[in-house]
Amino acid sequence: MTAALSAHELIARHRSTLDQALEAIRTRAYWSPHPEHPKAYGENGSLDAAAGKAAFDALLGTRLDLGQPGTDDWVGGETSPYGIDLGVTYPHADLDVLLPAMRAGQRAWRDAGAEQRAMVCLEILKRISDRTHEFAHAVMHTSGQAFMMAFQAGGPHAQDRGLEAVAYAYVEQVRTPDTAEWTKPQGKRDPLAMTKQFTPVPRGIGLVIGCNTFPTWNGYPGLFASLATGNAVLVKPHPRAVLPLALTVRVAREVLAEAGFDPNLVALAAERPGEGIAKTLATRPEIRIIDYTGSTEFGDWLEANARQAQVYTEKAGVNTVVVHSTSDYKGMLSNLAFSLSLYSGQMCTTPQNLLVPREGIATDQGPKSYDEVVADLAKAVDGLLGDDARANALLGAIVNPDVKARLEAAAGLGEVALASREITNPDFPGAVVRTPVILRLDGAKPDAEAAYMSECFGPVSFAVAVDSAADAAELLRRTIREKGAMTVGAYTTDPEVEQAVREVCLEEAAQLSLNLTGGVYVNQTAAFSDFHGSGGNPAASAALCDGAFVANRFRVVEVRREA
Repeated sequence: MTAALSAHELIARHRSTLDQALEAIRTRAYWSPHPEHPKAYGENGSLDAAAGKAAFDALLGTRLDLGQPGTDDWVGGETSPYGIDLGVTYPHADLDVLLPAMRAGQRAWRDAGAEQRAMVCLEILKRISDRTHEFAHAVMHTSGQAFMMAFQAGGPHAQDRGLEAVAYAYVEQVRTPDTAEWTKPQGKRDPLAMTKQFTPVPRGIGLVIGCNTFPTWNGYPGLFASLATGNAVLVKPHPRAVLPLALTVRVAREVLAEAGFDPNLVALAAERPGEGIAKTLATRPEIRIIDYTGSTEFGDWLEANARQAQVYTEKAGVNTVVVHSTSDYKGMLSNLAFSLSLYSGQMCTTPQNLLVPREGIATDQGPKSYDEVVADLAKAVDGLLGDDARANALLGAIVNPDVKARLEAAAGLGEVALASREITNPDFPGAVVRTPVILRLDGAKPDAEAAYMSECFGPVSFAVAVDSAADAAELLRRTIREKGAMTVGAYTTDPEVEQAVREVCLEEAAQLSLNLTGGVYVNQTAAFSDFHGSGGNPAASAALCDGAFVANRFRVVEVRREA
């Protein structure tokens, strides 16, 4: 293929960005090349708010032709959680045609080397970034996120996670030199001399199985980690959230072709309603890497059955916050209220269980009983969401009927401390918007355990009364070990309690946030600095993003000869 984008040009555009990313993952300091504010876009070829909305609107009701081989049908059916029919159709693939076509381009992609692959990936990310407003609407109307969250989490934060994966992939590939001269002394005899060449080689085709709630944020790490390490990537979106990843695939294919590579290195696998092609794809011999975000049940199935592939899963867990004591009671309540409310609790990092000593907690406002803590938290959530406009901006929409049913059934699981209420969205009358429910549970009662030891994904949380801080730490340990946790939070002014919780998290490999009372929340993580998940407990088999996330996506093959 003739390259419209030369390797030299790509290096000139993006090498400095890669170098800054490498420095950021080394220092873990704050850095992002992707602006968070919507007003930052509209110059240097990027779409501003109006152009981005117009680009999204122009997609509705159209056929998104990616030019893929093996297209045997057109499929669609996405309906926005805000009540809009998207009407976009996508290519349905004959896998026996598409998968061989994807493999055909891997040799040239492998031989390009780690740096050129990284530069192509950064060009893809740059073009996605320029269209952040368009992507934000696509994420909003497939996930139910409110616009600002869809803009930030689905745009710059997702792009950051993709770039982070590229940086880690580059580091791991260049850890071994391309060539080496090896000489071993033999005493009086001539030394043994060898010339050795080392080449990172891809495993095969990577499969990204997308999720409904965060299609780009959760999809980009695996996509770019596999692509940057030389693998072709097949993207299988969630049936309710195809558009953001289909747009991503289209951009990737355009850049690959312009850079002189086979565009079929990245392809889309959309499915017919109820077809369920994930299991079929996951066990195909061509698929050698799988990245999955979703239910524990299917994640466990992948780990047990996709034996030919390296499987990276982010499943589900029961996230816990230990509430022992605080020097900022108001700040604690405000922080927890926001964490429970953001995106209607539809985040894998949202707290579910709040462990509170039944004798109460010490605060800067004096002792607070268990009942007072729970009542005050309910008031904080109610106050935060009391204004419907602000509530809509924080809650977004309920993503699918399963979450709605779970929320409606939650009242039967315990004593209701805060009832959920329905909110109307004047811009989208078809949106299902609900405030969180908080339930009181006695941790000592067996029937309560059945509720709080099960994941209840969505805007449902349990205030669990425990006997002591030691009991809270032990319940935390058991929860992480048996159910997993993406995040853990704790509030305490006691160094011994802090150490006990910290030790549990170190031993059970769970990420811990202590005494958050300001603008950082337990359910948010920052690329280049925070690890999302650990890969060390049942909630996830990988962390976003560390060396382990990328290193096994390729192997190093050595060719040696006598010098």
